[in-house]
Amino acid sequence: MQGIQIRKWTLQDRDALVALFAAADRRFLSDRLPDPYTEKDADFWLRRVCEQDGAAGIFRAVTVGDVVAGSVSIEQKEDVYRKDADIGYFLVGAQWSKGIMTEAVRQACDAAFQQLDIVRITGAVYAPNLASRRVLEKNGFTLEGTLRSGVFKDGRLQDLCLYGKLKGPDAG
Repeated sequence: MQGIQIRKWTLQDRDALVALFAAADRRFLSDRLPDPYTEKDADFWLRRVCEQDGAAGIFRAVTVGDVVAGSVSIEQKEDVYRKDADIGYFLVGAQWSKGIMTEAVRQACDAAFQQLDIVRITGAVYAPNLASRRVLEKNGFTLEGTLRSGVFKDGRLQDLCLYGKLKGPDAG
């Protein structure tokens, strides 16, 4: 899709990052994401990802035109899980249902398989988040299992769907 890019975050993206998470629909996001999300939070995270990008993962701003509309990250695991990486992504609600995140995830997976020493990418999605599940499925991820009552969010238990994508031409 034309006009959709992923690019490395920079320290100058603080205001865009704060605005992004101020507008966040948090139903399917981790509770560890600060609310409200402050300039201090953005500075901490941007320093971290700028240092670790390309080594421990890839961390990208999702842009539509020149406007930051979301984020996608693929973080390599450690120890015996080091050939696997976790994917996470977020898009502002005004940009939903336009194919933006599907394209951003495609670009991020391509970059991760090229730049990181991994053979698979794992996505964990709350079962009711059908749009996020479709993003992974459209990108060749396979539903590998469901952790029943695997997430406690907003005072209730939800199932967690685990998706996987393998590197290579014969991969799912």
